Amino acid sequence: MLEAVASTKLDALVVTAHGHLRYLSGYDGSGGYFAPFPLILVPGRPPIFVVREYDEHAVRAYCCIDEIVTYTQQPDFETVCADVLRRLGLQSKRVGFELGCWNLAPADVSAIQAQLPDLKVSDASRLVASVAAVKSEIELECMRNAMRMTDLAVRTFQSSLRPGVTELEMVEKMAAAVQADVSNIGGEIGLSPATILFGERTKLPHGPATHHAIGNNEPAFLEIGASKHGYAAGMVRCAVLGRHPETESLHALAEEVIETLVAAIRPGTTAAAVDAAGREVLKRSGRKDVFRQRTGYLTGIHWTERGNLSLEPGVEDVLQPGMTLHMPNILRSENGYLIGAGAQVLVTERGGEVLSSIPSTLHLA
Repeated sequence: MLEAVASTKLDALVVTAHGHLRYLSGYDGSGGYFAPFPLILVPGRPPIFVVREYDEHAVRAYCCIDEIVTYTQQPDFETVCADVLRRLGLQSKRVGFELGCWNLAPADVSAIQAQLPDLKVSDASRLVASVAAVKSEIELECMRNAMRMTDLAVRTFQSSLRPGVTELEMVEKMAAAVQADVSNIGGEIGLSPATILFGERTKLPHGPATHHAIGNNEPAFLEIGASKHGYAAGMVRCAVLGRHPETESLHALAEEVIETLVAAIRPGTTAAAVDAAGREVLKRSGRKDVFRQRTGYLTGIHWTERGNLSLEPGVEDVLQPGMTLHMPNILRSENGYLIGAGAQVLVTERGGEVLSSIPSTLHLA
């Protein structure tokens, strides 16, 4: 990572996004809800972690950073962080901050700059993500293990779908199956919060699970991901209990789009080109307005991190072997139902490798 900072025109990098902190240090940044926990990287010297004093022992237990500087209260954050930057001789240098990521508020940056008026603040939101995009074999093994548990959760969803089962009951069934699996030794793999919606509630993007029960001839929507050491492998799979012609027709289109997207993935292709391949299928179908979001995004540690590679129009990032992508092709029917299929794909020298063993076809219960 220090080599990546050195290759830019930055004199230092201040990392605050939780997923990036975990990638670089091992600590998940969870104490950073209080105020940022900046990890300061300067080429040619060991990194410094600035954390809240209350969380210091937890940070030391999980991270690989030797030098840790603490602050106590929220108003102390900017003073201590500025003092460290000053001690490193950065008070008038060009320093990158993750301005477009979570866990760094505009007020945080303004407060530091008030202490160091000559500091040259630059946006380095994409720098850590660009390094973390290509995964090692150890990271890919975490992704594969997480994918196996995601598949187990999806199979549990499919086998448990019956009239009267509620969304919350389904969440409990999936979590219990993952926890009880013999390969999940020590409970290292857990489920991220699921989007699971039945019937009319499938019209609510990212809706939380409730006590709502599914009835006959209704659709069911599931987006879920298991994670190991923070490496999450997400998946979208849908079902219909009985028959529901409107969503069945739309799901068939989503399957065609996913098949086209996977075929378009290969090293050297841009994110925009992959996105365009899927949109061309929608255009030919005459139903392009049913798709209202991006095609997909980079996955790994904390799949909800901002600033990672995104598959959407105009993005010229180039795909490389070792990248993993989540492509949730979720379509919205004329009456507002959300239905679709997804793929978790590894970019290899030969093209896209689908990590899930469960077909993207609609499950009919």
